[in-house]
Formats: sequence, C-alpha cells, structure tokens
Amino acid sequence: MSIFDIEDLRNRTHVFRDRVHGGEVLASFLRRQREDSDVVLAIPSGGVPVAIAVCEKLDLPLDLMIVSKITLPWNSEAGYGAVASDGTYKLNDELLGYLGLTPNEVQKGIEETKEKVSRRISHLRSLRPQQEISGKNVILIDDGLASGFTMQLAVEAALQSNAQWVVVAVPTGHEDSVRKLGILANAVYCGNLRYGQIFAVADAYEEWHDLTEEEVIDLLSKAVIRF
Repeated sequence: MSIFDIEDLRNRTHVFRDRVHGGEVLASFLRRQREDSDVVLAIPSGGVPVAIAVCEKLDLPLDLMIVSKITLPWNSEAGYGAVASDGTYKLNDELLGYLGLTPNEVQKGIEETKEKVSRRISHLRSLRPQQEISGKNVILIDDGLASGFTMQLAVEAALQSNAQWVVVAVPTGHEDSVRKLGILANAVYCGNLRYGQIFAVADAYEEWHDLTEEEVIDLLSKAVIRF
C-alpha cells in the first residue's frame, strides 16, 4: 500500500487558501510522479481547479473523469454513494443504515445524480471529447476525500478502461478513506491527511464553495494547459 502525505500538514484545518493553492501544494508533492504520468483526470466540479493548478505546474495534459457523489438531501457536501458516467452507481450501505433515508429517497437521489452526470457529460464534453486512457498512467484528482466513494468509483472506471496504473491525488482526505483507496489504486497522495470522527473537505480550505457547471466551463476554457 503506497500512501504519501505531508507530515507538517497532518490533521490540521484551513491549510490551503483555496482549491488552486491546494493544487499548487499537491503539484510540488507529485513531482516524483511527473515523468511516469500520461494524463491528469479531474473529477468535476471541485477537482477541476485543483487539477488545473497541478497541470500548470507539472506541464501535464488534463482530461475529466465525470463521476458524482449522491448527496444527502440536507447536506450537498456529504454523500452516501456515487454515480459513474455510464450510469452505474455504488452505495455506502453501512452509512445508509444510519441515515434513516427511505428507499424512495435513496432512489430519488440516485436518479437525480444520474441526471446530473448526464448533464455534465453533455456540457463539459462539448469542450473536448474524452481521451483514450487504455494503457496510460493516470492521476485522478479531486478536492478531497470524505467517504471516498466517488473516488473509488472513479478508480474502478479508470481500471475498467484499462489504464495501466492509477494514482489518486487530493489536497485533503480522511485517513480511513485514503487507506481504502490505497488498496484500489497504485498510490495515493494526500497533502493534508486527517483523522477523527468529524471530517469535512471544506475545513481544509480558507475559501471553499460548491462550484457551478458554468464556473467549471469557464475555468477549463481559460486554463493555459494541454488538453
């Protein structure tokens, strides 16, 4: 299991100014992977500004891995599963046992997330068709790992597309989720590793908000990087 973090940032909050700063720190941390990497795959929405910063620093091409978490009705940051670009989904059955959601509420969340993924594919893929990743070494990037379910699905999707090896890279993540990803991926880089019962990705950043699809499109269109 290859897991790397920055000891000075361990279990601290508000260590990054924003997602761009998180990406810049992550890029310095990822330099050892630069020569062995073919493409960076960003998970929209939050992973996009992080990945752009990494690609700008390391001169790597950028593409998207469109998967999305199934969020709780009362909390847009927390989720109980994830949906992939082909409509397949993964549920956190252990967490669902504590949430008290009805089967109808769960199914509604799945269907709404499928619609969101389909919409993102339509909007974001208009900027550039998906690259072929078969036989390539890829770095998957998001702005953080809470439950890690979205990233787990992203890793599985990359492996099903026959990526040669898959590295996960995030500015921040919970220790449990990072270790689970360490079993699936070839390596995990997490700048700000945290542990404990209470965890929110947003707590690693001084400025953090949910990015709209319009903001993501604007970021991608203005990015001075290879696609």
